[in-house]
Amino acid sequence: MAITLRSAREIEMLRKAGAVVADVLLKLQEMAKPGVTTGEMDKLSIEMARSVGAATLFKGVESPYARRPFPGAICASVNDQVVHGIPSPKVRLNDGDILSVDFGVKLDGYCGDSAVTMPIGNVSDEKQKLMDVTRRLLDIAIEKAAPGIKWSEIAGDMAACAKKAGFAVVEDFVGHGIGTEMHEDPKVPNFVNRELLRDDILLREGLVLAVEPMVNAGGKAVRVLRDGWTVVTKDKKCSAHFEHTIAIVKSGCEVLTLPSK
Repeated sequence: MAITLRSAREIEMLRKAGAVVADVLLKLQEMAKPGVTTGEMDKLSIEMARSVGAATLFKGVESPYARRPFPGAICASVNDQVVHGIPSPKVRLNDGDILSVDFGVKLDGYCGDSAVTMPIGNVSDEKQKLMDVTRRLLDIAIEKAAPGIKWSEIAGDMAACAKKAGFAVVEDFVGHGIGTEMHEDPKVPNFVNRELLRDDILLREGLVLAVEPMVNAGGKAVRVLRDGWTVVTKDKKCSAHFEHTIAIVKSGCEVLTLPSK
């Protein structure tokens, strides 16, 4: 792995990009109500990014499994959609839905990436629990990340938290390093497997990670729809997704994707 450690100056640049992402996600949460389309949310995200001179990260990304580049600036995944849901004026949000929105930008050469799952109107207790537990997994990572800690210790605690709640961590998709590119080394799983134990990540000052637990209400199995992008749960139960970009610093870690105000 070619892991890059970032300087204090670079971390500040990443924080500025992260603030743009956080501001957009905050506005989208205010917007997310029954009757709104994910296409409308996508349009707003592009307008907000452009207004501060930031480029969106996802729009135009190519995949060998898809016939066309990703068409949206946000990933908008509803209910049983795990990640990479395509925003569209045809996808109208309904009361009781949960919507996972992933968004990223590049500003002055540095990237920010974050995701949040939001309730639409009144959601069931089970959906609220799923969101709360998934957010708790992210909080565990933020609380425990510090120089000298092995990532497997954190990932094990994250997976245990989901299992205790009766949920399953998605294993087909993981977090990642981030810096001047959206996806950098290392891969950052939210569970422990042989690969992680063999090549564990020792957290060091200057390491910047996009930590993004994805948790399913049922089993961990997922599949990709025919569009080549949208990932859904195989059992059709709901999924939630939370993400922050974090920097490992001397005192522990700092969240870089926080609102500017």
